[in-house]
Amino acid sequence: MKLTKKEYPAGTTALQLLTARSQGPYQAFLYDCDGTLADNMQAHKETYVKVAASEGVAIDPAIIDEFAGLPIPAVVEEINKRDQCNFEPVTFVARKSALFYDEFILHTRPIPFVVDHLRLHAGKMRIGVVSGGARKMIQKTLQVLGIASLVEVLVCAEDTLNGKPHPAPFLLAAEKFGVAPEACLVFEDGAPGVKAAEAAGMRWIRVDHILQQLAVR
Repeated sequence: MKLTKKEYPAGTTALQLLTARSQGPYQAFLYDCDGTLADNMQAHKETYVKVAASEGVAIDPAIIDEFAGLPIPAVVEEINKRDQCNFEPVTFVARKSALFYDEFILHTRPIPFVVDHLRLHAGKMRIGVVSGGARKMIQKTLQVLGIASLVEVLVCAEDTLNGKPHPAPFLLAAEKFGVAPEACLVFEDGAPGVKAAEAAGMRWIRVDHILQQLAVR
C-alpha cells in the first residue's frame, strides 16, 4: 500500500507517515533489524569488503544492498558467483561476524523513526524482530539501540532451516506469538524480506520507501 503526496499533508514526519500506514487490524509488528531498525548497513558493507580483501578479492559493496535481507551465508554465495571466487560461507561468516562485533557494533545508531515507531507501539502491539543475522549479533544490536526489553519474540538465522526470502522466519514468529500470519505487519528495507512476508501471507511496509516518499516533496 502506498500513499500519494495528496494523501498526507506538508510537514508530515517519517514517524507520522509510518504510523498512519501501519494502522489496521494487526496484532503483531515484525521488524527486520539491520537497515530497518539499525543504521548499520555501511558498517556491514565495510566488514564484507575487509574480509574479502584479506583474501585478495575486491568486491563491490553495492552487492550487499542488492541482497539486503538474505542470510549472510547466502550473500557470500552470491559474492562467489558474481566475483568468481570460492569463499567458504561458514568461515567467511565467522570472520565477518567477529570483525563487526569487535569493531563496529557498539557504534550502531538507530534509524530514528522506525525505532520510535517500535517504542510507540510496545505494550499496545506484540513486538517481534525477524532477522537473517546471528542471534548474538542481533541481541547486542538491540541492546545498543536500547530496545531489547521491548522485543517479545526474536527470530534469527539459527532458528529456521531456510532464511528470507523463504517465509519460514516470519511464520515462526507468528507461531511464537500464537497469532495468524495475516494479523502480522512486517517492516523491511529489502526485497528478500518483502518476498518472505508475502510468502507468509503478511502485509508489509518498506521503511526506506517512507523516506523516499517524503524526499520527493
